[in-house]
Amino acid sequence: MGAQEVREGFVRLYGTEPEGVWAAPGRVNLIGEHTDYNDGFVMPFALPHIAVAAVARRTDGVLRLHSADLDSGVAELRLDELTPESDDAWTAYPAGVVWALREAGHEVTGADIHLSSTVPSGAGLSSSAALEVVVALALNDLYDLGLQGWQLARLCQRAENVYVGAPTGIMDQTASACCEAGHALFLDTRDLSQKQIPLDLAAEGLRLLVVDTQVTHAHSGGEYGKRRAGCEKGAALLRVDALRDIAYADLDAALARLGDEEEVRRLVRHVVTEDQRVEQVVALLESGGDTRAVGPVLTAGHASLRDDFRVSCPELDLVVDTALANGALGARMTGGGFGGSAIVLAEATDVETLTKAVEEAFAAAGYKAPRVFEAVPAAGARRLN
Repeated sequence: MGAQEVREGFVRLYGTEPEGVWAAPGRVNLIGEHTDYNDGFVMPFALPHIAVAAVARRTDGVLRLHSADLDSGVAELRLDELTPESDDAWTAYPAGVVWALREAGHEVTGADIHLSSTVPSGAGLSSSAALEVVVALALNDLYDLGLQGWQLARLCQRAENVYVGAPTGIMDQTASACCEAGHALFLDTRDLSQKQIPLDLAAEGLRLLVVDTQVTHAHSGGEYGKRRAGCEKGAALLRVDALRDIAYADLDAALARLGDEEEVRRLVRHVVTEDQRVEQVVALLESGGDTRAVGPVLTAGHASLRDDFRVSCPELDLVVDTALANGALGARMTGGGFGGSAIVLAEATDVETLTKAVEEAFAAAGYKAPRVFEAVPAAGARRLN
């Protein structure tokens, strides 16, 4: 749904023109999974799939929310009654942003919001972060808050962590707020320093496919929280602030110090090696060498997520195994896991063959047909009109 359609939907709902229309994208993570809440490195880029919001201010302490994508009416909330973990519907994400802004001392007095999104929900492509960021950007503009992209991302993360109750890291919101078209974002999640890395796969005859397994995942589920708690336990046992502080060269010694804490050992090994893989990919892309060499690094990341972090699932493994058996340069799950999507790096000439092979493998396994599309680095959050 485009800006004009969302604007017209707002007028039909609320009987007046919005003050503007904004967009924020979903993201795909090239490499760097479950490292963001360990103060580590990540490398996402924005997708063309976006959440769009038409918004107008209110002065009466009321927040009205509507989604064109759901068969439900307008939700009306009072700002002074917003309470963390009181809402288990989609409205928790935009309402959480308003709560976080007000908690941070920003004078937001209400809003009418009409939303629509093309970011697939539950696919591990950050549909929730897109909702959060588009609302944060709109309110930042309308209330003249003067916040930068990284600051909006921090507030959106707080909304998701505290208001929604999902223990996610900072990557998704930062990617949605700060990515640039034609680039991947190399982000240090400790200090939020950023570097835009050019990523033009088409110029090298390559494509990056996203395969949405149609298996829905949820960050607020207990397994994600268990992995995060395990990482924090590992950092405490190793007496470091975060697993980011364990150097790759010191990994074997660190694992030995963990003794019989086998589950923690696996989590630590994944995070430390995954940070190393992010740095490998950055070096490969910045060197101007053959981007095809990124492929094996992606595949190694999937093995680590599957075997050490244990967040893959049969559908994700089937995508990776089938793609590699049919000529892919590399493949891995992307996102938090337990479903969602995988990415496949391939020669442009192999895309049709690979897509058919994955679809046939899913049919043979009795799985729901996957959704396959090309991922092209797109622009981050912005005002449309």
